[in-house]
Amino acid sequence: MTSMMEEEKIEVAETDTSAEVADGPLHLGEAELLAERITVLEAELAESKAAVLYAHAEAQNVRRRSEKEAVDARAYAVTAFARAILSVADNRARGLSAMPDELRADEKMKGLVAGLEATGRELEAIFARNGITKIHSVGEMLDPNRHQAMLEMPSDAAPGTIVQEMQAGYMIRDRLLRPALVAVAKKPE
Repeated sequence: MTSMMEEEKIEVAETDTSAEVADGPLHLGEAELLAERITVLEAELAESKAAVLYAHAEAQNVRRRSEKEAVDARAYAVTAFARAILSVADNRARGLSAMPDELRADEKMKGLVAGLEATGRELEAIFARNGITKIHSVGEMLDPNRHQAMLEMPSDAAPGTIVQEMQAGYMIRDRLLRPALVAVAKKPE
């Protein structure tokens, strides 16, 4: 039995020495191949790291863009509806302004006038709650981002100054909802 164990030890020893020969000093060609392989692997690793960073940055940009779009969608969701309601508000104001003073003073019409005025105040309150503000134009210089010049009028005011407003303009937060239709002063001839 001991001789069998000795034979196994010899076989194990022979196996170990063959491993030492394989792990021994490398030939010059093998070292160059390994160095080249390491260089290739390092380049692939750097490329993979760059791709991961790029993908991470792109994902972050997509997330930020979608967050901004969601905020804008909430903030400006009422834009189309607000444009439609502006014409209703304009017609209500035109109707009130077209009403002669005698009719306003008539007892039969006082309830109607009071109701139209209350409706106007309620519309203004709703506009304010939704970030819709009226553009004040008369006396200001023409701003093509907020005003639409419909005509020029001779005036003592400086050229380009708004002298008449035909239709009020409105902003919804920081965006133009509807430009003000205005007449601007022109240089007297």
